[in-house]
Amino acid sequence: MKVQRQVWGHVPLLHITPERKVETALPTVVFFHGHMSAKEHNLHYAYQLAEKGLRVILPDAHLHGERSEGLDDVQISLRFWEIVLTSIEELAFLHKEIHKQGLAVGEPGVGGTSMGGITTMGALTVYPWIKAAAIMMGAGNYVELAQAQMAQYESRGFQLPISAEEREKMLSTLAVFDSSHHMENFNGRPIYFWHGEQDVTVPFEPTHRLFKELKKQYEAVPENIVFKREREAGHAVSRNGMLEATEWLARHLVQ
Repeated sequence: MKVQRQVWGHVPLLHITPERKVETALPTVVFFHGHMSAKEHNLHYAYQLAEKGLRVILPDAHLHGERSEGLDDVQISLRFWEIVLTSIEELAFLHKEIHKQGLAVGEPGVGGTSMGGITTMGALTVYPWIKAAAIMMGAGNYVELAQAQMAQYESRGFQLPISAEEREKMLSTLAVFDSSHHMENFNGRPIYFWHGEQDVTVPFEPTHRLFKELKKQYEAVPENIVFKREREAGHAVSRNGMLEATEWLARHLVQ
């Protein structure tokens, strides 16, 4: 495969294609990395997708990778939702660039791990053009997750640097992207979920509960939504999960 380090607008990314297909329009996937990670950490997904004939865009999220501002883990964690919402906004720009450069055949798929899976769920809620998705250890219940995160910080005696008014404004904004509030927006598009039952970072049960509710929207196309659970897995995608996710994206994007 061919790996190119590029910057589109202000977004550093890795642009991966099958060998000798750089200039060819191809089925395309934008794949987002996790919290405290970077674009290079998802090259194994890109390899599998490129082997199947797809183009892959791996962007660095705000404050991550080449966009690091030297913040510590706590400072970055406190800006988690800012990072997620920035990635959703930047996906619209990447989508425009993909078509402007004539890189894609049809509309792209989107996927991600952990924070990247959370980003993907929000993007599916607001962007009807996403053709297929893979959610690895992600979550779509934004408001519930944000409230749980804040409660966890406060239970440790940590004073959150936001006022009650700012908190309500943030939750109101997150509700716009909350999949549990907008399930009809998924419109039967192919979605693959993978989640470990022992995950304590992005808890298994809320995502599985959301999937079961979302599945009701897929009665006409039940084959378009899959949830793979692994009983002993924690917050780390198994090789089998990675292979199934890339196969899913290829199957639904390659014509």
